[in-house]
Amino acid sequence: MRVLFWYCDKFSWVPAMKTIDTAPEAEEGNYQEILLAFVHVEPKDVIEGSSAEKKLLKNIKWLAKKWDNKKVILHSFTHLGEEKADAGEALDLLNRVEIRLKNVDYDVLQTPYGYFLDIDMKAKGHPLARIYKEF
Repeated sequence: MRVLFWYCDKFSWVPAMKTIDTAPEAEEGNYQEILLAFVHVEPKDVIEGSSAEKKLLKNIKWLAKKWDNKKVILHSFTHLGEEKADAGEALDLLNRVEIRLKNVDYDVLQTPYGYFLDIDMKAKGHPLARIYKEF
């Protein structure tokens, strides 16, 4: 798994192009003061016994604590590596992460899965505002 974290003053999107025919209709989003995770799920991350999901959760919680903010957006971003997991399996992993975070009082959502998005973002100029992790 590869993850690029951003701590954003603002993050918004407009669905631009559907990439998965079965994806449900998508809506725009607009959020302020949010921890954003661009997540690239690899095939090894979705096999039984993988620790990737647990490590993603741990890193999100660590960074959210540093910012004293429990607002999180998960964004599937399959452009951080060459190998990518099956779309359905990657979405299942992201859905599990979302549920697990919500179960411990995080305000979590995902960007529309199966779309390219027009994105507008403003990130803080701080060393913890842009972090890359690979595990």
